[in-house]
Amino acid sequence: MSGTNYQPKDKDKMKDALNGRSIIFVGMMGSGKTAIGKLVAAALGIPFFDSDHEIIAAANLDIPEIFERHGEAYFRAGEERVIQRLITDGPAVISLGGGAFISQTTRDAIAKHGISVWLTADLDLLMNRVMRRPGTRPLLQTADPRATLAELKTVREPVYAKADLHVPSSKVSVATLTLWQLWLPA
Repeated sequence: MSGTNYQPKDKDKMKDALNGRSIIFVGMMGSGKTAIGKLVAAALGIPFFDSDHEIIAAANLDIPEIFERHGEAYFRAGEERVIQRLITDGPAVISLGGGAFISQTTRDAIAKHGISVWLTADLDLLMNRVMRRPGTRPLLQTADPRATLAELKTVREPVYAKADLHVPSSKVSVATLTLWQLWLPA
């Protein structure tokens, strides 16, 4: 079964189970949050939002420009505001930027209004994915992007582990099927 064509066993049952809450994908940059989030939203027939795209729209600047002009702290404050808005308008599927779940304020809001899903991935897979679009990841604009990503992964994974569900993201189809199986056991 292809992940792009897979439909949940009972779409209405899954939507009802959400009870107005959103599904929020968290994890490292390159873990597949946006790709998988779009599939899940389409399968359920509910809106999809990428918090990074919503931030870009609100700021009228792309993320590297926000970091360059205003710094990471400014970006994170705006990110929190955007996420607060998105999660209270559920149900929806939302992919968060890699650092968003680190915020206790964001985690608390997600716990109240959503179900968090951590997409796990190994360093090689993440590097392969993030290097497909060079220059789009401000935190990796370093002399050694792999070492930087490894350090971020080490720091962030204990926080991601607080998510409600953990799904391996080695392939979108596998992760999507795993998510459905967690929700609707056979």
